[in-house]
Amino acid sequence: MKKILFSILFSSLLAINGCAIESHSTIETEKATQSIANRSISGSKVSLSIGQFANHSAYQNGIFSDGVDRLGSQAETILITYLQQAGCYQVLDRNNLKALEREASLKKVKQNIQGSRYVITGDIVEFGRKNVGDKQLWGILGKGKTQVAYSKVNINIVDIETSAVVFSSTGAGEYKLSSRDVLGFGSSAGYDSTLTGKVLSLSIMDAVNNLTNAIDNKIWIPE
Repeated sequence: MKKILFSILFSSLLAINGCAIESHSTIETEKATQSIANRSISGSKVSLSIGQFANHSAYQNGIFSDGVDRLGSQAETILITYLQQAGCYQVLDRNNLKALEREASLKKVKQNIQGSRYVITGDIVEFGRKNVGDKQLWGILGKGKTQVAYSKVNINIVDIETSAVVFSSTGAGEYKLSSRDVLGFGSSAGYDSTLTGKVLSLSIMDAVNNLTNAIDNKIWIPE
C-alpha cells in the first residue's frame, strides 16, 4: 500500500512540474483612434523606404556600452520582414545598395532603383528583462522562477516632400518563460537569450498591425 501511494505521489509531482511553461501576449497600448483587423487593402501597394531604427531604451545603452546599436539593427530587420509579410507594402531596403550595385555590375545590367514618397523610421522606447521568483512554505513545497521580457516600440511615417510625420504607430509586447520544481522534482530553466528577439518581434508586429489597420480604415490615406 505504501509503495502504491509513493508511486502515485511521485507520478503526480512529475506530471505537474515536469516541464517549463512558456506564454506570450501583446500588450494593449493607448491609441488615438480605434482600428479593426481588416487586412484587405485595395489598389496599389504603399511604397515605404526603410529609415533608421534606433534603440533609445536604457537596455544596452549603459556607460560600458561599445556604441554599436545591435538591438536597433535587429529591430530594423524584423520590421522589414513584417512589413513584407503584410502583403500591402512595397518595402525598399537601402542598407545593401553597394552590394546590389556590385552584383548588377557583375551581371552587366543597369539598375533602376525606385524612390519612395515615405520613409518609415522607428525607435525602441522601452526594453527590459527581469527574473521573478517565488517560494511556497519557505521552498519546502516548491519554488519557481519566471523570466519576463518587455518591449515597446514606436514607428513613424515621414513624408520626404515636407519632412512631416504623417502617421505614427506604437506596439508593445511581453514574453514569459516559467519553471517550477517541488521537492527537487521539476524543471530548471536557465537564462534564455532568445526572449530578446521574441519580445521585440511581438512589439514590432503589433505596431505594423496597427499601421495596416489604420490604412484599412482610411485613418491614414497614403498619396
